[in-house]
Amino acid sequence: MATRLLPENIDFEGAFPILSRRLRIGIVGGGRIAVTQAMAARLSDRWEIAAGALSSNPEQAKARGAQWFLPEDRCYSSYQEMAEKESQREDGIDAVMITTPNHVHFEAAEAFLNVGIDVLCDKPLTNVYSEAADLVKLTESTGQVFGVCYAMSCFPMIRQAREMVKDGSIGKVVQIHVEFMQDWMIPDDVGEAAHVKWRLDPKKSGSTSCTGDIGTHAAQLATFVSGLDMTDLRAEMHVCGAPKPLEDTVFMMTRYEGNVPGTLMATRIASGNRGGLRLRVFGSEGGIEWDMENAEQLKYNKYGEPDRVLSRGQGHGIYPAVERFVRTGRGFPEGLIEAWANLYTEFAMAVAAKKDGVSVPESWLSYPTVEDGAKGVRFIEASVESNTSGGTWVNCQ
Repeated sequence: MATRLLPENIDFEGAFPILSRRLRIGIVGGGRIAVTQAMAARLSDRWEIAAGALSSNPEQAKARGAQWFLPEDRCYSSYQEMAEKESQREDGIDAVMITTPNHVHFEAAEAFLNVGIDVLCDKPLTNVYSEAADLVKLTESTGQVFGVCYAMSCFPMIRQAREMVKDGSIGKVVQIHVEFMQDWMIPDDVGEAAHVKWRLDPKKSGSTSCTGDIGTHAAQLATFVSGLDMTDLRAEMHVCGAPKPLEDTVFMMTRYEGNVPGTLMATRIASGNRGGLRLRVFGSEGGIEWDMENAEQLKYNKYGEPDRVLSRGQGHGIYPAVERFVRTGRGFPEGLIEAWANLYTEFAMAVAAKKDGVSVPESWLSYPTVEDGAKGVRFIEASVESNTSGGTWVNCQ
């Protein structure tokens, strides 16, 4: 009989519980984002890296696996081999992180779901919506846990913003504005870098570059905090820097449930901006503003009252449901790796609950799911359709 992972009695209002063992996770990919995610998984203290398909070349797969301190017999040269063999091991992986270029996501996720292994996949979920919809159906039919790496929604102050909107702190939402401004594509030769080439290759990146990569983060964040699904958009895509096959900039007008208007902008040609993800949600009684480059703070105002700045930490207006994502005291900074670790923590709780057969309150876990990933792919396709038709309004639901 398998050992129970979660405690018998769980305090769903308090900190996330410690598991009876670290869960085992495998890696498909092995590039820069895999390194980031592996650091985050380890930081969560709920995962150990147990296997990897880090290269399609068998010798390179073993060499890279050695750098990750993986046993030689758990260094695979394909995700198909990894899914088959790990599913047959008594100590096989509990879940897999998929960190490949976009065009591999669907088939890799499908392979692991079909052998009973839970999945955490980078975004965008797939390059076409039909495949994303198929993954939603497969997840439902297999009963597996499927998370998507919209890690920006796991910053504590984003969770704080979401709770404040939910409890009516700003009144009824009346406007939503979000932008993601970066500047790393300004050099004319940037497209020659190995980690950039595939992002500009439609066969691998899909029909967009900037929109699918960082625009989807902005869209997901806006819906996550506001609690309103995006319903329609009007998009214009541009190449503002050196010539390239896919866009480096997108500007949008957006509409959300209840006909709430908004804007969304994303670019990699905004000099002086690096992590320029900014969200503003305005309501009938006040507003909230968050900037990823100052992720520790959340600006909050009630109309007619002095502005307030809330800081990450315990107490001082921070919701108890948010405090479980806080690792260090107020004034000792946390950042992106910790946000990723929060995603891996929630994903671990979901995996453990499924294995133990434990039903958890809907409010306990808010990690982005396969359904959120599918919405992101629909957002991308609607953006392309709008841009191609000259910036007309397109439904994105």
